[in-house]
Amino acid sequence: MRLPHILICLLCIAWFNTRSIAVAESVTPPTDSPGLHLLEQIQTVITNLAESTKPSVVNLIPISGTGRGRELPAERAPNASGSGSGVIIDADGHIITNNHVIGDATELEVRLSDRTKLIARVVGKDPDTDLAVLKVTADRPLPSAKFGDSSTVRVGQWVLAVGNPFGLDRTVTLGVVSGIGRENINLSRYENFIQTDASINPGNSGGPLFNLRGEIIGINTAIINFAQGIGFAIPSNMAKQVLQQLIAQGRVTRGWLGIGIQSLTGELAHKFGVTEGAGVLVNEVFDTSPAAAAGMKPGDILTRIDDTVIDTPNRLSRVVAGLPPGTTTKVEIVRDQQRLVLDVSLTERRDQVVAASLSPTQGQAPQASIEIILGLDVQDLTPSLADTFKLQEGRGVLIAKVTPNGLAQAEGLHEGDLIKEVNRVEVRSVGEFNGEISKIRPGETVLLRLLRETRAFYVVLKPTTP
Repeated sequence: MRLPHILICLLCIAWFNTRSIAVAESVTPPTDSPGLHLLEQIQTVITNLAESTKPSVVNLIPISGTGRGRELPAERAPNASGSGSGVIIDADGHIITNNHVIGDATELEVRLSDRTKLIARVVGKDPDTDLAVLKVTADRPLPSAKFGDSSTVRVGQWVLAVGNPFGLDRTVTLGVVSGIGRENINLSRYENFIQTDASINPGNSGGPLFNLRGEIIGINTAIINFAQGIGFAIPSNMAKQVLQQLIAQGRVTRGWLGIGIQSLTGELAHKFGVTEGAGVLVNEVFDTSPAAAAGMKPGDILTRIDDTVIDTPNRLSRVVAGLPPGTTTKVEIVRDQQRLVLDVSLTERRDQVVAASLSPTQGQAPQASIEIILGLDVQDLTPSLADTFKLQEGRGVLIAKVTPNGLAQAEGLHEGDLIKEVNRVEVRSVGEFNGEISKIRPGETVLLRLLRETRAFYVVLKPTTP
């Protein structure tokens, strides 16, 4: 077991609290010193924890299919192909693990702590959270672990990771929670990772992260190989929600709002008259969607779902996905600096639906006074051009050319993007576009709403002079 920094600190405190430490030559502290008793108590808690949790952890080896899941970036590959860990969560033999551990296998060999080998079948998988549930049948109740409440996890608390790194069965490592709510790691669609410095290595994926009470607070899922002490676990509350649905129906159903969204940057927030990060920007409302039925519009700032504050696109996607289809939820928005609350009846999310927008690359645009040089040429949309750029639109203002190293290119605009709005005003022709551009005064920025194939997004341009 690796001794974390915090335990070393406690060791120092206990040592200096020992009253009988001599300042002279090396002196052995008495066996009844308070500091030594404290350390022994801490040690006993940890060793008892390790002994009580290890039996529920299993080693998994796919025996059918390719044994490979979705490809992850090489520097974050959570485990060697074809092996991983899992944890038994009830006496009936249900096991939770990572989806990428089982890949497309339909059966796996399960190795228990007593060296028993069983065959598990796949109950269900959820690639969007990288979780899967297996089931084994045994002639006796199996040792299992219970879930804890991951919403109570705090940075700095001690955690124990148990798994089978490199085939070393039931390896135990001790550490602390280094961070919570980690997202944008690009490992799964819905991310809310617990970060820990408890040593996690290839083969730990799918294994449990325990608190000091022996409760599962996370499922270890990934490491960053080029860094030390950076591992990620899926929170237990998310895992429980997925587990229950997979056991009950073999798949996960999620609520769908039906909007495209993007981050509310400083420049966008200024154009919409709100505070940076105080919500997410709605850039598209899909036809016949729950959001459309409730009256939501592009340009709305979504700030809250029921009692949950929404400050990032990832959080919005995660919160909506956590609500069952058929739920009526209160959605708080800001429209033209006025706060509104809409009642939205969610429907079921379908994989073919695009629920999040394409965010353009944010670059640095030069600042200058004005004679409207945006670094792009436009033309009226024609049927052939709409077909070429995969646009489901009959008319509009198409970007025909983007000037190399110009303003539009710096902000991530492409040839074939369709300009839908200029400063919140819809434009359907080059004439209307030029009319709105002509209204811009020196020093003002330009807010554009664009469509790229089926995805909409907003961008702020700072015009330059010739």
